[in-house]
Amino acid sequence: MELRIHSSISDIDRDQWNDWFGAGYPFTRWEFLHGLETTGCTTGETGWQPCHFVLYRDDQPIAATPAFLKDNSYGEYVFDWSWADAWRRAGLRYYPKLVTAAPFTPATGPRVWLDPKSPDALDALLAGVQEWLDKLGGSSWHWLFVEESLSSALVERGLHQRLTTQFHWFNRDYRDFQDFLETFSSRKRKNLRKERAVIEAQGLALDTREGSDITAEDWAFFHRCYQMTYAKRSGHGGYLTEAFFTECCPNLGDIPVMVIARHGEHRVAAALYFRGADTLYGRYWGCLAEYDALHFEACYYRGIEYCIANGLQRFDPGAQGEHKIQRGFEPVLTYSNHWIAAQPLDQAVADFTAQEREHVIAYRNEARTLLPFKQS
Repeated sequence: MELRIHSSISDIDRDQWNDWFGAGYPFTRWEFLHGLETTGCTTGETGWQPCHFVLYRDDQPIAATPAFLKDNSYGEYVFDWSWADAWRRAGLRYYPKLVTAAPFTPATGPRVWLDPKSPDALDALLAGVQEWLDKLGGSSWHWLFVEESLSSALVERGLHQRLTTQFHWFNRDYRDFQDFLETFSSRKRKNLRKERAVIEAQGLALDTREGSDITAEDWAFFHRCYQMTYAKRSGHGGYLTEAFFTECCPNLGDIPVMVIARHGEHRVAAALYFRGADTLYGRYWGCLAEYDALHFEACYYRGIEYCIANGLQRFDPGAQGEHKIQRGFEPVLTYSNHWIAAQPLDQAVADFTAQEREHVIAYRNEARTLLPFKQS
């Protein structure tokens, strides 16, 4: 076995990588990962040092995974700051740690390619990377927002499973938005219609653009909106650079979808989605002025309409947000898995994730009771 560690995705053949991970999920595509690197988003300086692994047997690849060596926990959306503090109090270093993830993207998707002719590929990959990480002095390896089947396989191999809850919309063969609304109870349907009517009453107009129809001016405007939102919420700039939006995103083909809101002749807000094979991913939003319900219209309702019009089966609008429930987004579980090098802390993480699991499942079940749909 030979484990090759690549400090840049550009060291790996683009077509081979995309063949391994498929075209259906945007955030592990070679072009997306390469764009993050070349525009300064995933670098050693930002705490996201690319460290992609390809495992070979007899000079033939049998496994691959995108990974990043981290010296912080920003941009992951599976929060482990308390773990880092526990390491510090135990007199140990938590960083560097390794993450297998789509950077800055809390969206479930493929995280590993395994040669179907090599049933031991996952075990060999785990053993090889864990040995490398031990030699490096890394504390842990975190697989974030993995598909449920992979998460179960990792649990069988001793990696602790951690659950979180998100809210996703599912397309049940709706003809149009009105058809979707007919599944709501009368009162909830009336409330949503009022919310959408507020947009026109404020003199706002929205249009949706895809792929090459999104102009350079649109991308520059979107970055301005994106930075404005981060400045309001956190007092600092966003994780993604202007070059990511103006240079990388235009090269992603028909994957980007942008909703732009205008008030008269002036653009005032924008929302950005990424399109997968059967799923729309809502990713970023920003506004230059505040308007009632504009966030819901641009980030949720236009996304639902786009899914219906284009036959997409699911809409993943991003992390958190209980306000999505009353708008027809259903609570779902998401999965991450964690390998811990230090044995005493490994047991502590096992206990923590087991206790947390009970609370997350209870929360998911309670959230289901708040959905706006008619009782069957």
